[in-house]
Amino acid sequence: MRSQAIKHLCAADERMAALIRAVGPCRLRLESRTPYEALIRAIAHQQLHGRAADAILGRFIALYPGMVFPAPEMVLASEEGVLRGCGFSAGKVAAIRDICAKTLEGVVPDRRAACRMSDEALIARLVSLRGVGRWTVEMLLIFTLGRPDILPVDDFGVREGYRVLYGLAQQPAPRVLAEIGKGWGPYRSTAAWYLWRAADGAKGKMA
Repeated sequence: MRSQAIKHLCAADERMAALIRAVGPCRLRLESRTPYEALIRAIAHQQLHGRAADAILGRFIALYPGMVFPAPEMVLASEEGVLRGCGFSAGKVAAIRDICAKTLEGVVPDRRAACRMSDEALIARLVSLRGVGRWTVEMLLIFTLGRPDILPVDDFGVREGYRVLYGLAQQPAPRVLAEIGKGWGPYRSTAAWYLWRAADGAKGKMA
């Protein structure tokens, strides 16, 4: 799959081909998590630096000794003040509680059920959750479910990567990038990964 994606992207876009040569093989890694866990982690990372979010998640998981990740009923049984003590804002606590409740209700599917759903069906279902937008579900689709054709056009890094790659003064609008990205299909997730690397490279962190 990866070799097909690289071949297609190189043929479709000369600038992308040059970026791929500079970065090397795609190292997009999948996370072996349930949609429930992936959503909770995504909420924690919203509007925070990665290290700060990881520290909050570490304190959160430590509330439940012996658990790799707490079950939704355990989180719902925890007092709001305890969850706030981990570093979550009131809004994030409300979002986490809603995700837990909707998981128990079956709105948030387990991994097997999620794998049977289409991208758009999963997005439509999960954006009904408090604090969960399209971008959050797209991260789940790419990094948890391994969907190959997701281009998160609302992502700052993806748009910044395109700006850097094409030497533009401004980032393209999401709707413009969505149209441009059609040429990268059906491997837009791989294209997104390389655009993130382009954005990192502009900050001296290409990896």
